[in-house]
Amino acid sequence: MLPGLSGLLRSVRTPEFDGVVFHEVEARSALNRVPGSSQVPFEWTVNPYRGCSHACTYCLAGETAVLTADGRTKPIAELRVGDGIYGTVREGTYRRYALTEVLAHWSTVKPAYRITLADGTELVASGDHRFLTERGWKHVTGQMGGPGQRPYLTAGNSLLGTGRFAAQPEHGPQYRLGYLCGVVRDRVGRRLVDLEAVQRSRRFLARCDVPLGELIVQEVGGGRGAVSGPGPGRGPGGWPEAPDDQWCRGFLAGIYDAEGSYSRGILRIPHRDGRVVEQTAAALRRFGFDFTVEDGGRSNGLRCIRLLGGLPEQLRLFHSVDPAVTRKRSITGRAIKTAVPLDVVSVEPLGMQLPMYDITTGTGDFIADGVVSHNCFARNTHTYLDLDAGQDFNSQIVVKVNVARVLERELRSPRWGREQVAMGTNTDPYQRAEGRYRLMPGIVAALARSGTPFSVLTKGTMLTRDLPLLVAAAKDVPVGLGVSIALTDRELQANLEPGTPSPPARLEMVRRIRETGLPCGVMVAPVLPLLTDSEAALDDLFGKIAATGATGATVLALHLRKGTREWFLQWLARELPELVEPYRALYRRGAYVDPEYRRALAERTRPLLRRHGLAGGAAAGLRATPGIPAGPRPERPGGDQLTLL
Repeated sequence: MLPGLSGLLRSVRTPEFDGVVFHEVEARSALNRVPGSSQVPFEWTVNPYRGCSHACTYCLAGETAVLTADGRTKPIAELRVGDGIYGTVREGTYRRYALTEVLAHWSTVKPAYRITLADGTELVASGDHRFLTERGWKHVTGQMGGPGQRPYLTAGNSLLGTGRFAAQPEHGPQYRLGYLCGVVRDRVGRRLVDLEAVQRSRRFLARCDVPLGELIVQEVGGGRGAVSGPGPGRGPGGWPEAPDDQWCRGFLAGIYDAEGSYSRGILRIPHRDGRVVEQTAAALRRFGFDFTVEDGGRSNGLRCIRLLGGLPEQLRLFHSVDPAVTRKRSITGRAIKTAVPLDVVSVEPLGMQLPMYDITTGTGDFIADGVVSHNCFARNTHTYLDLDAGQDFNSQIVVKVNVARVLERELRSPRWGREQVAMGTNTDPYQRAEGRYRLMPGIVAALARSGTPFSVLTKGTMLTRDLPLLVAAAKDVPVGLGVSIALTDRELQANLEPGTPSPPARLEMVRRIRETGLPCGVMVAPVLPLLTDSEAALDDLFGKIAATGATGATVLALHLRKGTREWFLQWLARELPELVEPYRALYRRGAYVDPEYRRALAERTRPLLRRHGLAGGAAAGLRATPGIPAGPRPERPGGDQLTLL
């Protein structure tokens, strides 16, 4: 409890936010007037939170394979906001696989642990990461009692999932030949109309220099394509005398795309040519798959290969041979059952800190190398160094649980003049706690209904959750959105913005905002003197910003307030000691960088901003909504809400 905190209802600890206490309060007011001494170009703000729970608690190693919506896998480090992946949903007594979306993606550096499972799976994660076991969610590490008490993995715990994912094949020359052989095998006068298989066949055929006999690739109705014709015979381009692994993988992918089916959890490959059935069976045996051959007793001789082993073996086939047709790889709705040995054998500290990655998804989880993995409840945003000088700012979060209701009442007052309201001016409204409390939808709705224009400045991608609401609000009032992007160097970001979303993730969010038609500017803040302020670095960043369709950019140099200054100089002394004295000189006057430096930065950035079409500032086209500072103003220090890192 925080003694003397006005309106305190309760203080809450929750496993999703280890080490964080939420102090839920009944606020008396929601609209806050900005002090007249402030240099920011707006008078009103709304802050649903005091403090910022931006410290990420979950993370996996970057190479961890994640099951994507097309049935393939991708390393978690390579995921981007908007990517479709698989998560899970509970339906009655069962948990089932379901498609979801990556809402946020970021990285940090944390002590690493290796979790080894009985099937040989090895997962590298932080101690705070959680996996789904037969007894519920458990952290990688924990304690039986005391402040660190929480459920944690021990030897013998059984994780839920399908087991580790198989490696996906390279599409080399032999794979391509095998695929083409399988996809057109004995398809006399018949058409293959799955567009993904047609497109792959065209690509492979264009790169293949071996005669394949008569092969027709043509356009059919609706802009789709077709592949038809007799299959290649034995000899060059046909079934080789001694096929290698890659050829067999390609053949299985091709025959599955052409003839296979996947329905109600059963995978079949039917064919009426006994030779093709035997060839398919031989390829499956080569990779250790178990199957049965069903003879339907039909006059046309149709026989059917049915894969055994359930979902784990079906996924192994999909991943190890890589068929092209997405609809034949879908596992949506399949129940999560553990049919493979996923017992925990050991949890070992690696004795080192490693780059870790995490995502936020619509379902709150994802499939990490065959096991169900919890993601961060929300995501960490706005790492303001000047607000991170004390641990309490990270761990003691005041939540105004009634802020939307109070705001609506204040906006109905006849004294309210519908002035612009800026959010993100002190703490980020889309910070990590927003995933738990969901205060922003009510705030956005109240502002729109009252005819009050507003803006949001954020560093994170949680805002994408509310894009439909923001688009609807923009039909009634001017809405301004701004995103902070400053560091493109991943090593610098890991050190100075631990736990924050990667620059590519933030750029992707800008692109998604612009696709809705909403204006979105970028705050290039803070520019770090002698580190990120070169013409080449700024030109590269501006180019990437321009490619998203951003409506403008505003450039601001690093602001070092008391608390931040000491922390940052300590970091410089440890990592870049040669810059300590230059920084002392640049910031000898106080929190703001030397005026001469600001003028030089302005001269350097103006032509670059014009070259990339970003000279309108972060509020280009939003003059009625000044919550996002307008114009390229690096020579003028911004207000407190712009002192980002």
